[in-house]
Amino acid sequence: MTQQHIEVGIVVERRAIDSPWADHAWAPLAVLPEPPPLAPWTELAGEAGRQQFYLGPATLTLHSVDTAHFRENFQAGHAKLWVAIRPTGIEPEIEFVGVTADPFEGEVYCENVGDVVEALPMPLAVAEAVLAFFEAHHVEREFIKRKRSEHDPRKGGAPRPGPGLPRGEAGPGERR
Repeated sequence: MTQQHIEVGIVVERRAIDSPWADHAWAPLAVLPEPPPLAPWTELAGEAGRQQFYLGPATLTLHSVDTAHFRENFQAGHAKLWVAIRPTGIEPEIEFVGVTADPFEGEVYCENVGDVVEALPMPLAVAEAVLAFFEAHHVEREFIKRKRSEHDPRKGGAPRPGPGLPRGEAGPGERR
């Protein structure tokens, strides 16, 4: 299996929310085509109730067995990258979980209830790299539907039981 690693930068946003249980919420906001020369947790732009932070660099890993999934990502319209973050309960408040161009892996990220997952627009430079990887490594696989084989009593094993009991017969442990 061939792999390619692409370094990207992750930007997150802390938003003020109106809730009796929490005063803010975190969400992935953007994927940068390459990590900027900033320290993780550098505060970027902000306005009242919203603060943006550079979370840090991340590695997008492309696997040759996932090329059909990348094709589906591009065929859906605007290509996306799925970014997952997780609240930690300590400082820093969140941690990076992963980034992927595979929509099915992005769906798997959503299975962990505590994680925050966003499908973000794929930057053009990353999209070009993913498409180049697809063209270099994609192998079309033919779908072959498996046929069920019929039971052959000559090959051993008991015959398949019929549904229910035949009329007039008692089951095990029953009296007639």
